[in-house]
Amino acid sequence: MSGRSSGDGRPDKGTHAKSGKPRPGTGGYGRRRLEGKGPTPPAYLRPGHPAKRKTGGDTRAAGARPGDDNDTDRGARPLGSRPAGTRGGSGPRGSGDAPEMVAGRNSVVEALRAAIPAVALYIEHRAPSDEKIREAVQLAAEAGVPVREAGHAELGRLTGGAVHQGIALSVRAYDYASPDELPALAAQAGEAPLIVALDGVTDPRNLGAVARSAAAFGAHGILIPSRRTVSVTAGAWKASAGALARVPVARASNLVQALTAYQAAGIFVAGLDGAGEVTVADLPVADSPLALVVGSEGRGLSRLVAERCDLIARIPIAGGTESLNAGVAAGIALYEVARQRAAAAGL
Repeated sequence: MSGRSSGDGRPDKGTHAKSGKPRPGTGGYGRRRLEGKGPTPPAYLRPGHPAKRKTGGDTRAAGARPGDDNDTDRGARPLGSRPAGTRGGSGPRGSGDAPEMVAGRNSVVEALRAAIPAVALYIEHRAPSDEKIREAVQLAAEAGVPVREAGHAELGRLTGGAVHQGIALSVRAYDYASPDELPALAAQAGEAPLIVALDGVTDPRNLGAVARSAAAFGAHGILIPSRRTVSVTAGAWKASAGALARVPVARASNLVQALTAYQAAGIFVAGLDGAGEVTVADLPVADSPLALVVGSEGRGLSRLVAERCDLIARIPIAGGTESLNAGVAAGIALYEVARQRAAAAGL
């Protein structure tokens, strides 16, 4: 019979049952002395877990696993969020409400061409170099954007599993203004406030188009709600053609309350709707402090926002067209306001 045994016929605790050889030691740390790691932490606290990336809690530098919001651009995956109205410091305005990854060769090149504020350009170290990648590297170098190498699996984690084609661009988090900053900007310029508010608009391209019109016709900023609406993403930056660098975007936790505060400060609120009582060409408060509210295409203004407006204006439309998208409607209305203000000033 192999192996040593105790008096009851069972093998000794320190030996194998079959061979009788001593068991490997634990270096002086027996089972009772080893401290466990405790219960498994929830997903949002585990480094590298998608749930943690969504909360923006794992946004470390390149080479680690940075955190991975709502973007309709193909190949882009935004991350996390920040409380409405908070400011991220004195750095340049960026894109999205937390860091966003733009993936794919065409998407990255287009983003760099549009001068979207970026944190870093990631290139897969084994990816074949073609014209698009060389152009992306050149554009990044000209813009002072760091170029970093990353493995295929790391790029997959950075982009949240998007088809990255060996290249990805990390876009800076946008620094939203607070709603009361927009009238303050107008006061600093010695002008009557002109603000565009978006109600229920979800397409980033519409936000970019509104920003271009706001910059062209002298608006002092854009106001958006913080939930269930468009945010400043890479898609909005591209559509704005750089206008978002000049026109601040403020975010309010409650759009109706923000408009109410504007009214208390002497700003008229005019909504755009096809059933409006006046046309934008005859807007009686165009040369007064004004907030123009643009609703979504099809649904228009929400009931609570429409009830809050001092008046509703319409854009006359010929033919069978039912509505204009938010970007076009805002552009027409802002042009009319700018025209009437110039006429009132004798320009």
